[in-house]
Amino acid sequence: MRPLIPQDIMRPTDRTGLAIVLSLVALVLFDAMGLVIKHLSDSYSAAELSAWRNLFGIIPAVVALAMSRGWHQSGRRMRMRQWKLGLSRGAVVTLAQLCFYLSLGQMEFATASTITYANALFLTALSVPLLGERVGWMRWGAVSIGFVGVMLVLRPGSDAFTPVALLPLGAAALYALVTVQARTVDDDVPTPLVNLYSSAAALVCSVLLALALGGFSPIRSLADFGWIVAMGGFGGTAVLLLVVSYRMTEPSNLAPFSYFGIPLAFVLGWVFFAEAPWDALFPGALLIAAGGLMILWRERRMQRGSEQ
Repeated sequence: MRPLIPQDIMRPTDRTGLAIVLSLVALVLFDAMGLVIKHLSDSYSAAELSAWRNLFGIIPAVVALAMSRGWHQSGRRMRMRQWKLGLSRGAVVTLAQLCFYLSLGQMEFATASTITYANALFLTALSVPLLGERVGWMRWGAVSIGFVGVMLVLRPGSDAFTPVALLPLGAAALYALVTVQARTVDDDVPTPLVNLYSSAAALVCSVLLALALGGFSPIRSLADFGWIVAMGGFGGTAVLLLVVSYRMTEPSNLAPFSYFGIPLAFVLGWVFFAEAPWDALFPGALLIAAGGLMILWRERRMQRGSEQ
């Protein structure tokens, strides 16, 4: 799952082309992480994999903070006034990971990945009660189109529907909540510091969750250990690349490219797991992407209007 990055990252220069390339590389790495999770799901629980992922996630979080110009300019302070909010985001991330990793172990890779792209729809819907934003008819229309796409993928009421299909949808809602929470953080707090708090909390919560759900399984082979390291490396590097890319240009320049992840997930699922869920994904996946892109287009127009 690709985390949404708040829009308060300082940009020393605007290098949109390089930022797009880095964000696409991050997209590939996130999908590579998902492939490893699916591969390991037969031997290790989703809670265990989440804990391993968050253990390795601390390293890029520290690197991103060290690279943050805003953090250095603020005196390299480590304290946050809203520290409880920072930690609570980590708890929500843990639940989101659990839902998504469970779905990867039980669903087609492309189907589980595509459903999580509904996070842009949940983000718009949650912004109304939690942030007090006013959402016009165009964005509500985009949300409706996107959720029609979700229903076409889930197919509730049909023989093809299973409750497991709700797991990636729950992950999308939880990741959207994480982003909404980030928007309530004080403006003078550097984004990498918020992410470090959340990463540390996610590590603690995921370890406790894994212990509560049966503990950690012994690593069965050197190959499995290599895959676990690769999983953490892929996910951690992807987050770091996203932070770097969002420092180079406006988020609205990068967000549309994230939807390349839908066809990429389909291709990767076909290549590595011989999955080709055409009937499950289309045309629902197209509507999910269309709804998300309409929201991004509308928000970009509103942002340009406010700057004029």
